[in-house]
Amino acid sequence: MNEPGNYWPRAILHIDMNAFFASVEQRDFPELRGKPVGVTNGEVGTTLITCSYEARAFGVKTGMRVYEARRLCPKLIQRPARPKVYAAVSTRIMYALRDISPDIEVFSVDEAFIDVTHCQRLHGSPEHIAQLARQRIHDISGGLPCSIGLAGNKSTAKIASDLKKPNGLTLIPPWEARERLNEIPMEKLCGLGPHIAEFLSLYGARTCGDVARLPLTVLARRYGVTGKYLWLACQGRDTEPLLTEVAPPKSVGHGKVLPPHTASAPVIEVYLRHMCEKVAARLRRYDMQAGRLYVGLRLEASGETVDQLFALPYGPPDGKRLFGLALKFLRCRWQGEAVTHVQVTALRLRGACGQLELFPARDNRVTRRVGAIDRINLRYGEFTVAPATLLERSTMPNVIAPAWRPDGHRQHIPD
Repeated sequence: MNEPGNYWPRAILHIDMNAFFASVEQRDFPELRGKPVGVTNGEVGTTLITCSYEARAFGVKTGMRVYEARRLCPKLIQRPARPKVYAAVSTRIMYALRDISPDIEVFSVDEAFIDVTHCQRLHGSPEHIAQLARQRIHDISGGLPCSIGLAGNKSTAKIASDLKKPNGLTLIPPWEARERLNEIPMEKLCGLGPHIAEFLSLYGARTCGDVARLPLTVLARRYGVTGKYLWLACQGRDTEPLLTEVAPPKSVGHGKVLPPHTASAPVIEVYLRHMCEKVAARLRRYDMQAGRLYVGLRLEASGETVDQLFALPYGPPDGKRLFGLALKFLRCRWQGEAVTHVQVTALRLRGACGQLELFPARDNRVTRRVGAIDRINLRYGEFTVAPATLLERSTMPNVIAPAWRPDGHRQHIPD
């Protein structure tokens, strides 16, 4: 049996930047250090993207409305998010971690898994490598705090990083994993959705130990491969590999939160046009075309979503053409209710360099026009040239999507 400090048969680090956006704000603005900070999407944002640990001490949480947060913490300092700054810091951190091991999976803008199994002879014990990673992050980020979990697989490492925050380091060696996970609530397990949790509760399973003691067939019959993964993960035995290569996107979408009680057709139309233009521009940037278009509205009163899926002829992405479908949806499906959120998503993507259409949907004039607009906007900023209707668009800045990565199709954060 291995002992701590010796080589592990498999060693995975999970890096979790603590209150990442708020920590960057406190780093860049010393007057915010030690104070409760809540980051929102823009100056007039109504929902917290994240908050500092000083705010969390009062019960403030990510996703909370600002007015609710201020009831708990009257001295909360609201800060507008700076997505490009956060993305730049994250990119530096992720590239720096590659100096420790090339086997890295960027999980989100503030999380990463690193497989250091094959680096132990180079860097030393897994615990030493974890300390090395912490120091590397500290140096490259200007002192930002992070929590690190070290275990024999991804799921256990992610649980470990959550046990000591902020700035903690938790080791769960493979030979201790099952015992250490025994009393961990199963909701802490990454990938365990509410429907699976509800199903397991029927068997009285509320901790990882409870799930591990169930027969494998209970989960495998209902959820197949996913069920087997969860059963093994609750014992610290899953073998899921790191996803070091970013898969091509299956969709390109943009959504926006509307001001409270928005029931004005012209306002909703502007938001839809804005999202259609963003989707089309992003498809063009990455030379992609779409065969389907999803349009959705979330209703304020019921919280339900009204949506529709349209077929698209493959061709050069044109925001005006997408908006025509969105407008058709709005006039047919929307009954005048207040709307809180709009969403436009392109689906069934393919490369623009694929097989040509026999009867193209647009002539070359459209391609030349939008190409010129894209070049101007790329140089001088998003929507420097835009349809006149977008003069009334939302001033809320762009946000970092959960699928953001430092490279490839998911890297784009426009000015």
